[in-house]
Amino acid sequence: MSGVTEQRWTPGQDVVERFLRPDGTIGQHYPLRVVSDDGRSLLGWLPAGTPIVGSRLVDGRSMRELPLDQRFRLPRAQFRDRWRDTSTLRLITDGQWSSVWWFFGPAGEFTGWYANLEIPLGRTETGPDRIDGILDLVVGRDGEWSWKDEDEADAAVDAGRLTVEHLDTLRAEGERLIGLAEAGAFPFDGTWTDFRPDPAWPAPSLPPALLDGL
Repeated sequence: MSGVTEQRWTPGQDVVERFLRPDGTIGQHYPLRVVSDDGRSLLGWLPAGTPIVGSRLVDGRSMRELPLDQRFRLPRAQFRDRWRDTSTLRLITDGQWSSVWWFFGPAGEFTGWYANLEIPLGRTETGPDRIDGILDLVVGRDGEWSWKDEDEADAAVDAGRLTVEHLDTLRAEGERLIGLAEAGAFPFDGTWTDFRPDPAWPAPSLPPALLDGL
């Protein structure tokens, strides 16, 4: 897994959020523009169209092109990609098994929240490291919520991609967030729904060396 270091970033700085796999190999990389960071909770901005490093099967197919029982059993490779459709503000808190994303449409309008359930791995010098927990939570602007990808999470356990204990902890984190959504409590209380990025900011970027060979 990744090394953990005491690290704090300044507003306007670029960091790279990395998603690792349980075997230690690295999948997606997302560049984020730091909005704030107190040494534990990082708030980062990822606008639509930003270049990222994605992950797909070595034969070029996306994971969702496979039957459910095969999605977590075949090797994957990195490739150059872009973050599409919506811009996101991401709150990544050390030690929490989730990050919360605020979604914004093309005109900057807030469209809803997404709780990406994750296994936290701490910080490196370049950004936070996480393992994607497959199971997710969608929360609408009205606080209505729904689970997402429950079938994929079960398939990931069957394939050994996650353990039963992982999934139990991820689901418990989702239940905690459901309670906050139903109460209209932070982060689902309207905070940052009117966020606008500094117009002087360029899109966050990945280190050129990271893209070599992709």
